[in-house]
Amino acid sequence: MGLKFAEQRRSGQKLPYLSITILTLIAAGCILSALIPGQDPYYMHTDQISQAPSADHLFGTDTLGRDIFSIIWNGGRISLTIGLLATALSTVIAVIYGCASGLAGPRIDDVMMRFTEILMSIPQILLVIFIQAVWGEASILSIGIVIGLTSWMSVAKMVRSEVRQMRDADFILAARSMGAGFFYILRQHLMPNFMSAIMFMIVTNLGSAIATEATLSFLGLGLPTNILSWGSLMSLSQKAMLTGAWWLLVIPGAFLVITLICITEIGEAARTAGRRDRLI
Repeated sequence: MGLKFAEQRRSGQKLPYLSITILTLIAAGCILSALIPGQDPYYMHTDQISQAPSADHLFGTDTLGRDIFSIIWNGGRISLTIGLLATALSTVIAVIYGCASGLAGPRIDDVMMRFTEILMSIPQILLVIFIQAVWGEASILSIGIVIGLTSWMSVAKMVRSEVRQMRDADFILAARSMGAGFFYILRQHLMPNFMSAIMFMIVTNLGSAIATEATLSFLGLGLPTNILSWGSLMSLSQKAMLTGAWWLLVIPGAFLVITLICITEIGEAARTAGRRDRLI
């Protein structure tokens, strides 16, 4: 993705500098939060429950007296970890599955695509809830894996489409005739040619994974209460609306929305770069 942005810069195309800067700052704050001395996100100030933003607590405290400023950065690290894990897993599955379908014969390709379409017809949140229920107690690892297992289909279809266009190219036929294996062809010949086309979908999946984790926590089906994330803060919104503690909803919601908007803008830039490469 960095290479595509560099190419965009050389071609004079406008980059989403603001989104890149904001997302970098948020990610850096989440990653470095453990190294910065300050409030313990899990410490309960029993005498300062549901306190509004102040000098002592910049973002206020929640219904248990925990410092929201610390929770935001600590929880952001959890949310970003889940998003990255889910995106990495879904990308690996999509690339392998899409390439296998694209290189297979018509019948196998048709069966694989029908299976993909069946999965796509089921709302992802229902698949996530079902698989997580089968898995058992939710954790950072389990939620990341479950979201990754349910978000690869659209990328796989695009990979398959790209591979179908390249499968009869001379360099692919030459590699197959020389006995090259599937993963060699995938790594050496296919991926360099379709990665730019699917990069925007990979970036978009990152934002979708973070949003899905927040949705699960909002529904009370996400991480346990001893693990804090942006979604678990959002789950306090009902109490916030009833007690007038607006900061419990507005502040974590703002961080979540801003992060998703930045990821979307970067994904759109990646899609534009991919289209430009195809035209060239």
